[in-house]
Amino acid sequence: MSYINSKKYGSSVQLYQKTNGDISYSITYKDETNKLKRIKIGDKSKGITEHYCNQKRNEILHKIRLGEELPIKRKKKSINTLDKIAQVYFEDKKSDKKRISKYNLHVQPVFGSKNILEIKREDILKFRDTILDNGKTLQTAKGIIQLISTIYNYNIQEKSLKIYNPALGIKWDKQYKIDNTREKYLDLNEIKQLLDELSNKHIILLFVELSLQTGGRLETILHIQKKHINFQEGTIQLKNLKTNETYNGFLQDVLLEKLKNHCEKLKLNDYVIFFEKNKKATSRQIQSRLKPILDNLYNEGLEKNDSKNRTVIHTLRHTFASHLAINGTPIFTIKELMNHSDIEQTMRYAKLAPDSGRLNVLKLYI
Repeated sequence: MSYINSKKYGSSVQLYQKTNGDISYSITYKDETNKLKRIKIGDKSKGITEHYCNQKRNEILHKIRLGEELPIKRKKKSINTLDKIAQVYFEDKKSDKKRISKYNLHVQPVFGSKNILEIKREDILKFRDTILDNGKTLQTAKGIIQLISTIYNYNIQEKSLKIYNPALGIKWDKQYKIDNTREKYLDLNEIKQLLDELSNKHIILLFVELSLQTGGRLETILHIQKKHINFQEGTIQLKNLKTNETYNGFLQDVLLEKLKNHCEKLKLNDYVIFFEKNKKATSRQIQSRLKPILDNLYNEGLEKNDSKNRTVIHTLRHTFASHLAINGTPIFTIKELMNHSDIEQTMRYAKLAPDSGRLNVLKLYI
């Protein structure tokens, strides 16, 4: 827990920023034995101010000087809310802004102020159904429930919290089964068509080629800097902005040579995809240039809500995984190359794998 000293009253009045945006105020003073004490006065949302805290501190110091007894503060039974244990987890793990934002947006309004002893499994199940009823995808719902479970598990395992995790082992019944219907991907002819169309659009072409050879998400590709490319080994360091993790991709010789030329005059910290020198391209800049081309080539006559058949920028990621599967790449290798956190996300590509079972059986015991 990190306290900030008041600008006006110094360390006598201290502030603490809570996960929900509120500010908690405390005071510090030395008691009659010269021992440093810290007492929480209250939250800003409850009307507490720095001036009020300083007044309370002065009252306590006055009583100490006069030798008067301070009122005995009855210890309240500490109420652990989900907000409190979430704060511990986020601070200890130095969580990225997206994970904290997910908690604040979805979880905090429902469970944040609730006593963790009162949150039951039925509440989590009901919450899961509400998320899906509000139109969120299955993966989004799973991610939110998993975040709650992770917060509980961390405090149970690392902080010796004596409590049952109500989000542990939540089942996803048949009605919640992941839709493994094949996602739209580009075949070899469509890939050639797209690359030809972009032949005179250097930066967009480079973005598409990097997407097709790494399977990186849009922001992952935009995050690539010169220092992330190992030209000698033909590898590239990619960052999953959702989890703040890095993982490796591989580059074919033709693209590697193109990148060498492209990066020749760039500094190590310069971004590879840019429209203005020394400035990373934005997703909006990519969308505005690439979306009309994809619509013109592949989406004529399709409904806007036909997500299964429309070609979008994310289709490049599915194309990468789909062709890996078509070429017989083991499903766990695809999982690693896609940086999926859950094998279920990768299993949608399993149906594209060639039927090599016959060959495997024929090779047995030889």
